[in-house]
Amino acid sequence: MKIVNGRRAVKIRLREPEDSGYLLLAGEVGRWLGPFPAATRATKGVAARLSRLAATLALRDDVEQATVFRAVLRPPGEGGEILDRRGRSHARYDIVVLIRTTSPDIAKQLRDDPGYRALAETLRRETRRTHQIVARNAARIDTVDPARDHAFLFNFFYADDNDVLLDVWEYTAGWFQNKTDLPNSTLMRPLDGEPADYGIINHASWPGLRTFLPSLLFRPSFRSFVLANFKANGVAAQPIIYRRT
Repeated sequence: MKIVNGRRAVKIRLREPEDSGYLLLAGEVGRWLGPFPAATRATKGVAARLSRLAATLALRDDVEQATVFRAVLRPPGEGGEILDRRGRSHARYDIVVLIRTTSPDIAKQLRDDPGYRALAETLRRETRRTHQIVARNAARIDTVDPARDHAFLFNFFYADDNDVLLDVWEYTAGWFQNKTDLPNSTLMRPLDGEPADYGIINHASWPGLRTFLPSLLFRPSFRSFVLANFKANGVAAQPIIYRRT
């Protein structure tokens, strides 16, 4: 990988990855007005129905958490032109369902569960586009707790070289850890055979928007280091902030 402004390069401090599996289902239901999703009755209704179905799935012994998130903001990202050149759609998911299971194999098997099929079909009926993957935990700062009233991040990363992508993430996530007091982060990497739209999806949270958003808007090093390293290494980073329904 190429390092831009290397004097700011500090690798992220990590714990051992978890053994959990992840089943992620994301969808575009409403429209976006610039960086903000247009709040509609349809989006709220879909999120409420999904939450009821997810609560039923969470009763399974092999499901650790099943959470529905609704988008509130798209912060600055990088690499839209990379996606356009590769003919890939931009991430504009205003609803995400994340199910954490006891293992990746269980997450794969969960696709055949009637309750999950009902959840997935409910979202597909209302969306222009959905994205579904089974993933493992590739790295973590700490486990994200969806029960907290936090601002939750899903950052959808694409790059031609996924090994370079992981290296770039370690340094750019180190910036977030040092400059925004990022308390947790769970990096999800799709299993072999899963859709390759995104090499990794980073899931993290902060206590609130004020914890990190000013750093993205007003710290020069966000652009000169974080966004610059994404650009130098051909990484498309598409962050979206959500609230738990």
